[in-house]
Amino acid sequence: MKAIVQDRYGGPEHLRLADIPVPEPVRSQIRVRVLACAVNLSDWEYLIGSPLYARLVGGLMKPKRQVLGSDIVGVIDKLGSDETGFSLGDRVMGDLVMVRGGFAEYACVAAADMAKVPDELSDEVAACLPQAGGIAVAGTDGLKPGDRLLINGAGGGSGTMALQLAKAAGAHVTAVDNASKIDWLRSLGPDEVIDYRAQDFARTGQQWDRILDMVATRGPAKIAPALSDGGIYRALGGNVGVLLSLVFGGLRFRLQNKSIGMLMVPSGRKLTERVAQMAVAGKIEPHLEAVLPLSSVPEALRRTGFGDVKGKLVIKL
Repeated sequence: MKAIVQDRYGGPEHLRLADIPVPEPVRSQIRVRVLACAVNLSDWEYLIGSPLYARLVGGLMKPKRQVLGSDIVGVIDKLGSDETGFSLGDRVMGDLVMVRGGFAEYACVAAADMAKVPDELSDEVAACLPQAGGIAVAGTDGLKPGDRLLINGAGGGSGTMALQLAKAAGAHVTAVDNASKIDWLRSLGPDEVIDYRAQDFARTGQQWDRILDMVATRGPAKIAPALSDGGIYRALGGNVGVLLSLVFGGLRFRLQNKSIGMLMVPSGRKLTERVAQMAVAGKIEPHLEAVLPLSSVPEALRRTGFGDVKGKLVIKL
């Protein structure tokens, strides 16, 4: 089968299109013929081996798995030995961020991690939802009308969907991203936009009830002044040192009634099903910039890693 293969950590130039054996499912697995796979920032992290947690999961010295791609949509073509609750020909979707394998013609995945794709969703839209949609839902849960929310990295897949959910909840939303996305972001309806290269939101003197940070670069001492009384800051990723400082250094700000830490996303079938039904109901809609062929994976990863994508890119097999 055709696949985009990674043999070492580094940039997209180390990826290659290759023929590799078709995988065989083991117990509790199903094999899918991949229809579409979204490109995520997590793929970039596994590609370059940074931050450190990417190597702790993916292999310290070299990648344990050759094929990236975690938000998989496919048709089941073979079942493992256990009862899975699925049938041959079912169209399924899921976030396989821990094992990956979606940038290939076939992938073996844990049946427990997959959900059936609603008929109303196209392959491309469904591929955008498991990881990015799950982050958006988890990051905006509990928002109330009038809450002030800042989304740092609002122009990406998770950020755009979080923006939709926040506005629907009646929140006042500040969207932060780079200059190339500012005009486009304004068209999505936030109340305020900030070019992070021109202005540091943490130094504006403003305060927010919630901050959702897609890539953390500031420690808790810089974040705390931007939080209102009772405010909550949650980070998705970033340098390990920064993340550890947020988790442990953030504890001292509990005395100021400010909660600083990482966003814990309960990924799995239950969350994927929830996000899919929200998409069917029109409550969430991914912004799909482009659908690309398998050969475009290296460039798609480069653009994603450098923050050049407006919304999501999807690879169509």
